[in-house]
Amino acid sequence: MKKQLVYLLLVVGSTYLTQAQQTPTDTSKYPPLTTFTAQEDHANMMKQLGITEVRPGKSGDPTNPNSANYDEAIANPCPELPEILLTNNGKKVTTADMWWNVRRPEIVEMFEREVYGRVPDNVPDVTWEVEIVDNERVGRIPVVAKKLVGHVDNSAYPLINVDIEMVLVVPTNVKGPVPVLMMFGRPQLPAPAQPNPEDLEKINKSFKAMMIKSDPEMKAVFERYPAYQPITRLEGPGFFAPPVTGDSPPTEQLLAAGWGYATISTGSIQADNGAGLTRGIIGLTNHGQPRTPEQWGALRAWAWGAARGLDYLETDPLVDAKKVGIEGVSRYGKAALVTLAFEPRFALGLIGSSGKGGVTLHRRIYGETVENLAGSGAHHWMAGNYIKYSAEKGKFGRMTGCDLPVDSHQLLALAAPRLTFVSYGIPEKGDAHWLDQKGSYQATVAAGEVFKLLGAKDLGVSNDYHKEVMPPMQTDMLDGELAWRQHNGGHTDAPNFQYFIPWASEKLGYDPKQ
Repeated sequence: MKKQLVYLLLVVGSTYLTQAQQTPTDTSKYPPLTTFTAQEDHANMMKQLGITEVRPGKSGDPTNPNSANYDEAIANPCPELPEILLTNNGKKVTTADMWWNVRRPEIVEMFEREVYGRVPDNVPDVTWEVEIVDNERVGRIPVVAKKLVGHVDNSAYPLINVDIEMVLVVPTNVKGPVPVLMMFGRPQLPAPAQPNPEDLEKINKSFKAMMIKSDPEMKAVFERYPAYQPITRLEGPGFFAPPVTGDSPPTEQLLAAGWGYATISTGSIQADNGAGLTRGIIGLTNHGQPRTPEQWGALRAWAWGAARGLDYLETDPLVDAKKVGIEGVSRYGKAALVTLAFEPRFALGLIGSSGKGGVTLHRRIYGETVENLAGSGAHHWMAGNYIKYSAEKGKFGRMTGCDLPVDSHQLLALAAPRLTFVSYGIPEKGDAHWLDQKGSYQATVAAGEVFKLLGAKDLGVSNDYHKEVMPPMQTDMLDGELAWRQHNGGHTDAPNFQYFIPWASEKLGYDPKQ
């Protein structure tokens, strides 16, 4: 995929916005937008694939006749994983050159074709605009906060606008440039900085004048209270804020360790539903038409958007672009792993509670299944071809996860030898068995072969995923570039940040005091 063109616009309301992001008056020369429900889109893809019947996804309700399986005795219908270091023509991969030049491209091709989809060649360029730059304080830490918008060139199909939303927050009390962790979520600026007393006096003077001009009776009111100011300064917590600990919000922990963070909006890239597949960046590249079976789903689209955010970070002098990571939890954990696997410029990843479609093995039948991801409630995350593996009847015949040519241990291996931290919580606190923590541990164990081949350290155990037993929660497996830790909390990676940050800083050779 070609690298997208990045421009930095510092003036709001540039001519670009009026030219490339406007909806044309005459729409007749463009194909009309297709509007599907998620169910209609799923049915359209089944028709394209020649599938007449699919198996339904498992239910999380244990009283449902089609409830999810949690019996390990039947969880592994095909326990042997696809070979990770054996080429398609049967040759053993024994060198790093064979991995990079032969085996890795083979694995990428299979994931693109069958699981996550291909990014099309006609993805338009992105132009970044800095909307707001503010000097603020997060707790005790002074920061620069930037609100950013990445405008996607829609001149080829102006009926769809895509504007990528991102916020960047960087500490100013350390010597830069600094590492940055990009997180999938809702971008929000920290609490805005308060005007100093001199500026606040000017604001109040102007505000009083405007009020009197609007309502002359206000002049007498202000004369009765000459010392009163309509707008008062709200002091931030400053040095009265509590010190940062492992229980503090992850963003504060990052800043306290000398890291910056960026939050990028997935919804501004691609909607999280099947009805949105003819909109967003996927719809824009398809000119509002439905996908074909090999085209990208939302996970790959979100990963593409994160890469475009990295394009901007590479231009920001406050950021060490060689030390940018990607983070996400649940569906965003899936997207974070896909990002790390397909975009080699990301130096590290924190993959939280990602489940099926993330770190958990596809072919295991434990909790969430292939059928759940291939159904109309989640098929938009994946390539259309993924639906084949839930097919009961059709031109491909009956297919299951056992027919997939790849599995998640190979997706993890695509991240090697970069820093990859796999995080889970515990079912008792809400990180449900549905996510199949054991299946994720097995994939992480198996992926270690490639990390070691490339000169990195893995979990420090054998790579026999049949034999290795998942360790008790809160066991640190953090010696290598591939790391695992199951915290004692729920469906979040927040409790692991206090372990992730020092691990990442040490591995990256980053010391904010130097």
